[in-house]
Amino acid sequence: MDKKEAQINKVVKEIKQVKIQGARNIAKEALYAYSLKPDKKTKEKLIKARPTEPMLVNTLKYYEEYGKRKTLEHFQQAQNKINKLAIKLIKNNSIIFTHCHSTNVISALIYAKKKGKKFQVYNTETRPLFQGRRTALELKKAGIKVTMFIDSGMDDAITESDLIFLGADAILRKGIVNKIGSEAIAEIAYLRKKPLYIIADSWKHTKNVKLEQRDYKEVWKMSKIKIRNPAFEFVPGKYVKAIVSDLGMLSLLEFVRKIN
Repeated sequence: MDKKEAQINKVVKEIKQVKIQGARNIAKEALYAYSLKPDKKTKEKLIKARPTEPMLVNTLKYYEEYGKRKTLEHFQQAQNKINKLAIKLIKNNSIIFTHCHSTNVISALIYAKKKGKKFQVYNTETRPLFQGRRTALELKKAGIKVTMFIDSGMDDAITESDLIFLGADAILRKGIVNKIGSEAIAEIAYLRKKPLYIIADSWKHTKNVKLEQRDYKEVWKMSKIKIRNPAFEFVPGKYVKAIVSDLGMLSLLEFVRKIN
């Protein structure tokens, strides 16, 4: 095995093990790996590592069409547009609830903090891999006040919040797909009359996506008990106030029309 192949396999392994988190980070690492050896075998290997990430698939597609430089430029350009839209939603002294780990959400919140907005964040720990802890640490490092809740305490957190910012792993015609727990969050937000915004790069669009079931050992290494470990779930569009992306702040219907 040559050095390039070894590096590709390393990226694939880290994507599978969720050592690389956030759809944008996964897409960028996949782009790097694919650029080392841009052939069908590499592409299939990377997509298989996380078939539930449309942004990974779309990034490799755009790389083939536009090249590495333009594809990489998209990520920051898209985030800049998202930041300028998301900051308009944040009022001073507001509480924003979020879940799991979204690079788009975190970047938008840090941008708002740097621009002088005063707010705090409530977030969930996001079991079983605790991606919410990474979110909390990144926000804390940026000087943002964070309060973490256990997942089952999301109702209290949402009730006390002013608005909800969720990322998305996939944006479909009738809703979005995000980390497990997101549908419950959306339903609670709807009942509590708290606006839910999806903060996401437009490259997360797709027509269909498989909902990943991960290894039960992430939950509990107990072979005598049946354990299910769903990683993602579908959130119906009726719960979404708007999609905040590089295409603008749009309803789900408007977003889908613009993509098509």
